[in-house]
Amino acid sequence: MAGPPPIRNTIRTLRFHAGEMTQAQLAERIGMTRQTIAAIEAGKYSPSLEAAFRIAAVFGVEIGAVFQWEG
Repeated sequence: MAGPPPIRNTIRTLRFHAGEMTQAQLAERIGMTRQTIAAIEAGKYSPSLEAAFRIAAVFGVEIGAVFQWEG
């Protein structure tokens, strides 16, 4: 597959509205590295389904509020 995955996300916005949570803080809460969160947020990497649900749970939102498929 060439190019970035066709999945958009709102992680940066959700972090901002969660008291400007850092990528490192989010990563710690879901058991990932800050670099992985940065790559997901930048649209360079698609998280596993489990990780996507964990991210949504941290913000208390449905998974569709975090990730949108543009396929």
